Amino acid sequence: MVAVKKDKISGDSLGTGRRKSSVARVRVRPGNGTITVNSKPMSDYFVNDQHQAAIIATLSSVEHGEKVDVLVRVSGGGMSGQSGAVRMGLARALVSYDESLHESLREGGYLTRDSRMKERKKPGLRGARRGVQFSKR
Repeated sequence: MVAVKKDKISGDSLGTGRRKSSVARVRVRPGNGTITVNSKPMSDYFVNDQHQAAIIATLSSVEHGEKVDVLVRVSGGGMSGQSGAVRMGLARALVSYDESLHESLREGGYLTRDSRMKERKKPGLRGARRGVQFSKR
């Protein structure tokens, strides 16, 4: 069973994506294919082509690139984590928009959460695992 999230007022399909320490809240609505990230066009927010390609690949895998408008609010982390969060949130929002897309997005790996996060610092160490250098004398 897929959790379908819709906005009660506007009817937009919603999806939340997370990667590293980034969180993206994505809205999908019928439109002409514009992608807006934090009130800016996607090409202005994500200047790296790889980050843009990760987001566009989600839409092109289900042939919905020109059929929907995407509005994204993303925060936390860096650009790589944010683009990964947007990718996952967009996939979840597309499933809320049209449940028949679930199988193809699952096979493409767009709905899988990348759980790799920064490991916490432990007491007595300089970092997560790095200790102080041993001195024999």
